[in-house]
This record gives sequence, C-alpha cells and structure tokens, in this order.
Amino acid sequence: MKPKSLLDLLRNLHDRKSCREFLEGLRWQGIPKCPHCNCQSEKHYKLKNRGEFNGLYKCRECKTRFTVTIGTMFEGSNVPLEKWFYAIYVFLSHKKGISSIQLSKDIGVTQKTAWFMLTKIRHNLNETDRFIANKFDSEVQIDETYVGGKPKGRIWQNQGRSLKQKTPVVGILSHDRVYTLVVPNTSGRTLKTIIYSLIKPGTTIVTDGWKGYHGISPEYVHQVVYHKKGSYKNKEGFHTNGIEGFWSHLKRGLIGIYHSVSPKYLQFYCNEFTYRYNTLNLLDGERFIQFITSIHKRLKYHDLAYA
Repeated sequence: MKPKSLLDLLRNLHDRKSCREFLEGLRWQGIPKCPHCNCQSEKHYKLKNRGEFNGLYKCRECKTRFTVTIGTMFEGSNVPLEKWFYAIYVFLSHKKGISSIQLSKDIGVTQKTAWFMLTKIRHNLNETDRFIANKFDSEVQIDETYVGGKPKGRIWQNQGRSLKQKTPVVGILSHDRVYTLVVPNTSGRTLKTIIYSLIKPGTTIVTDGWKGYHGISPEYVHQVVYHKKGSYKNKEGFHTNGIEGFWSHLKRGLIGIYHSVSPKYLQFYCNEFTYRYNTLNLLDGERFIQFITSIHKRLKYHDLAYA
C-alpha cells in the first residue's frame, strides 16, 4: 500500500497491527527474516502473549527472538508505529518541516519525545556515504553560508566579529541534487578537501569570489562570479543562483519553523532540507515509502545528549 495522502495513511495504517504488517511487507516481502543470522523462512515460530500474536518471532535456526523493528530506527522505542508513521509522513511532506511542539500536540506525546523522534528521522536522512560513492560529475555550484543569531549589545556593524558567532555551512548543487556539510571554517584547505572528496576531476565548478576557492586544482574547470562587483552572472553565463536559492529556503525554514538551531544539531537540520530537495520530484507517498525502506540507523538518546 502506497499512501496517496495523509488521510489515506491514517485510514489504512491506524493501529499497531496494520503498521506492523505494513513494515513487514516492506522489509521482508511477507517472509520473516531473522536479523541475527539472516535466516528468512515462513517457518519461524510466532510467539503469542495471552493467546495473541503481536509480531514477536523466534528464529528456527539460531533460536533468537526478533521483531520487524530490530535494526531500524524504531528499535527500542515505546512510541507506537502508527504515531511514528504519522510523524514521518508529515515531516517529509511539509516543505519546511514541523516543530517538535506541534508534533507533540498532534500525536499526544511530550515535546521531548517529539524532538527525539524528529532527530532520529533526521539522523536517517544523512546521505554522506552515497555522495562519496557517487561523486558530482557535471556542472556544480559551490557556496558557503553562515547560520546563527545576530550579535547582541552592539550598535555598530562588525562583520568579522559577527561571523565568529555563526556556524559555516558549505553546499554543493548540481542539476538534480544538493549536498550540505557543516564545517569548522571556510578556509581554502577546508573547501578544497570537500571539493576533491566529492567532485570528480574535469567537472566545471562555479563559485563566487571568496578567497578560499583560489588555487583549485587545474584538473577542474573553475568559473568565478564576482558578487562584490555587482555581477551575478559571469561572461560565460555561469551563476550560483541555484545554491543561493537553496540557502534561502533553508534559512526560511530554520527561522520560520524551528526559530533557533544550536551548532551541535545543525547538521541534522541540513540533512532534513537536503533530503527534501533531492526528492523534490517524488510524490509524498513515494518519499514516505523510500524513507521507510532505508531506516537502518538507530540513535540512542544517551549517545545524542552526551556526544
């Protein structure tokens, strides 16, 4: 079942049984698979509690108990799957996300629980490994931006000092995908390391006139747009309007929905907006299914809070 709308999701996935069977169908194609020994069989034992089967299996090979949530972001969670599915669908379909306060009211959990649920979802939106394996190989735009609050108690404008209170983020955009990375600084060494790691030699790179881009390897075709001169397109017709438009959307979402984001969790929020941009051509139901089939990263609150 591919939900066509939020109402369709609520109609078909309305309790624990329907959500569990839906997840089993996506992960196992209807045949239970033990996550401990990878044995897939219809003959796994179904364990019942007071005569009722609630999705607990016992492997016929290694004799270990398991459920469909083992090895997913749902493992160990006390939040029912129907609430998880609602949160995921709304979070991925709303263009600018949803706040933990609003989600807590919608599904009847505490704000702390809602925040952790959203953080778990963002954690599973990290696609760094995929971008390293499949590097950018066509014309790309690269730009950096700064996220954070304005300096307080200062009458004059001092850009150098104000930027120290902000967190730098680097973005790479091609015609079909974008990648963002929170970095400690925007020095030439940092920017060149990102370029050489994620972009194939021979690619046309379009940047602004920031000094950190000076000296890029001649293996790349480097096009520069000098914004300080009032130019937003160079003589060859190259520009960085695409990545700057993405920054605009990211910051409107952060300010309008989340209001404030600490540097510690900023990468999670960048993952969120990056994923939505990269799945822009998918329907909401298709995006929901794609995410559910790839939720293999478990995040514990203790590891997150004390990292």
